[in-house]
Amino acid sequence: MFYRKTLKLVCGLAGGSVVLVFAAAAADSRGLFGDLRGGEAGRWSRLSVLRAAQPAWTPAIHTPSPTGHSWDFNWDKRDPSSLTNGKKKESSTEDPSSEQDNGKPKATRNILLIRHSQYNLSGLSDKERILTPLGREQAELTGSRLAALGIKYDVLIHSSMSRATETANIISKHLEGVDLVSCDLLREGAPIEPVPPVTHWKPDAVYHEDGARIEAAFRRYIHRADTKQKEDSYEIIVCHANVIRYFVCRALQFPPEGWLRMGLNNGSITWLTIRPSGRVALRTLGDSGFMPPDKLTRT
Repeated sequence: MFYRKTLKLVCGLAGGSVVLVFAAAAADSRGLFGDLRGGEAGRWSRLSVLRAAQPAWTPAIHTPSPTGHSWDFNWDKRDPSSLTNGKKKESSTEDPSSEQDNGKPKATRNILLIRHSQYNLSGLSDKERILTPLGREQAELTGSRLAALGIKYDVLIHSSMSRATETANIISKHLEGVDLVSCDLLREGAPIEPVPPVTHWKPDAVYHEDGARIEAAFRRYIHRADTKQKEDSYEIIVCHANVIRYFVCRALQFPPEGWLRMGLNNGSITWLTIRPSGRVALRTLGDSGFMPPDKLTRT
């Protein structure tokens, strides 16, 4: 009776493999393996049961294989080595490596991508799609969070759409002295046809129209620092979920058609860091942990 109860308990907690091992130990303690001579034979019998209970595993089957795609260090077309290629030297004694070092970026760019706050979905035009009362609260929370980080921000760029402009204006109240810049390239749209395809969402425009504009925005704002930039920079961009998700895929050299596989809350912070070498790191994706649960939305 004791063994039957124990077997049921172990089966519910750990699965069949553990049950088999436990049953083998119980049988061995009762001498059901037979009259084995010496401790070595007993250990061998138990070891055989243990091996039988373990699933087969080989590194070749369980180890992920590389995709074969290497990192493109000239993804932003600003790699110093590519910019100096073919340039004629005026002096044969000039060290080409020193010239290249002088032309290398020295600073790191930090780009904080903010999704606009909740807005009026029933608006028929962009002017009517303004923030809801909750959306204005979200923008205040995002502004407070950015201020609490204690960072000296260089600029606050925002989409020219109403919901992004209003969000940026509220955030700017928390960041004294930071210039506001509006940009039409950052307007919401459909960057590229998503894979896998979806049926619950259809873009307002065709992909090749929005896609070219959003790609232009990516090239304008997402790149390594200029060689003239001496100090690290922190730039805020308030825009839209589709734009941010596309930027992240492009910057990390992930397939851009996978942009719709990610979700972003309203007012969330996505932080990209671009090193002088061209390396890119994603510090946060859609961070909204600074908001109370009842303030979180994804509209």
